[in-house]
Amino acid sequence: MKVLMFGWEFPPHISGGLGTACYGMCKGLLAQGVEVVFVAPKMHGDEDASVARLVNASEVEINLCNPIYRELFHNLTYIEVGAALVPYSGFGQYLDLEKVKEGKSVFDAAAYTHQKFNFSGEYRANLMEEVDRYAMVAVKVAQQHTFDVIHAHDWLTYRAGIAAKKATGKPLVIHVHATEFDRSGKNVNSVVFGIEREGMLAADHIITVSNYTRDIVINRYGIDPGKITTVYNAVEPKDSEPEVQTGAQKAAKKKLIAVNKRDRQPEQAEQPEKPKRKIVTFLGRVTYQKGPEYFVEAARLVMEKDPDVEFVMAGSGDMLHAIVRRVAALGLGNRFHFTGFLRGADVDRMYGMSSVYVMPSVSEPFGISPLEAMRSNVPVVISKQSGVAEILNHALKVDFWDVDAMADAIYALLHYPALSQIFAQMGGEDAKALKWSSAAEKIKWVYQRVCPF
Repeated sequence: MKVLMFGWEFPPHISGGLGTACYGMCKGLLAQGVEVVFVAPKMHGDEDASVARLVNASEVEINLCNPIYRELFHNLTYIEVGAALVPYSGFGQYLDLEKVKEGKSVFDAAAYTHQKFNFSGEYRANLMEEVDRYAMVAVKVAQQHTFDVIHAHDWLTYRAGIAAKKATGKPLVIHVHATEFDRSGKNVNSVVFGIEREGMLAADHIITVSNYTRDIVINRYGIDPGKITTVYNAVEPKDSEPEVQTGAQKAAKKKLIAVNKRDRQPEQAEQPEKPKRKIVTFLGRVTYQKGPEYFVEAARLVMEKDPDVEFVMAGSGDMLHAIVRRVAALGLGNRFHFTGFLRGADVDRMYGMSSVYVMPSVSEPFGISPLEAMRSNVPVVISKQSGVAEILNHALKVDFWDVDAMADAIYALLHYPALSQIFAQMGGEDAKALKWSSAAEKIKWVYQRVCPF
């Protein structure tokens, strides 16, 4: 079986969990005998091509004289987007103008014959332009490859999946990793919501990453429950994830080392062993969805009982400056560290330093980061408003808004060694049991369900 898969990012060039999930999925499907052609707006050349045939959309040349591109061009949606965009599950709130731009450009096929689009593959001000151009390129890619089913990840690629389906007649599966209700709460962007529903209606089947997300798709988007299958994400073993050391990563690594520099002492004979530092970590996008403000308030309560605990916020996002100001206003600056965005081996280093990991998400379709912490034998505290809470037996679960309960859970894991050891050991077993091969087996079943043979 062959699959044409549309994504927006692929390791090691990722901005969140979507790229990590796509990598694990491709690897798992390969083990199931499924060949994947994975398309992304921009490939950098250092991606792991052993798990899928990788297609760089920026290198695909299309001829806009073809009538199918004329139709796509006239259906383009233009909206203004703020410049400070964040990763895939947070940028919806930055779409400032929710209307179709009036006075569209006149289609001039002669000016665009044999055109290549140099996609950024990032989340910039021309994001919607790239989304629609990606759909144009998807038609050419679909015509160039032989495959049985189309698989599109999240709303950025839904239009590409729909275009490929129209061009080939092949069945379309869309994968919902997050919805606009997760990203923006009550401030739902109507354009993004419309694209999401468009993809759901056009799909032959829908995969959601949790029952939490499945319920949103049913109740908020009005989709038939019989059309939706939940397939939980998994976590890759530490030694199997691709990594590259970019300039940004090296800078983040320096910040990470600075967090731990006080533990580095000159070697001395018979020096007594220092107690392990108590470090509580938040690792993720610093956005509304991830609940960073609740992490700060819980930190304040924990420090009132134990001023020696240190807190780390590893990530970036639109709320970062506000969080820094709140930490300063509370007088927590000397025990609170900001590392910036981490990826690859730096993530594992951060977990290796951590005593407790906290994911206080307001609305989390799944949440891979707790699994990454648990595979490093770090006990975790997660919000009940997360998909991963459905399958984890050895994690302390609290409502995201209940900072008192969150602080109590953190304090207990820090000060009761037996509790911490049990959750670290058994949590590690939970994480190991969640394999991409098992997820891929369920995804393959979905493919077989929609394929005509």
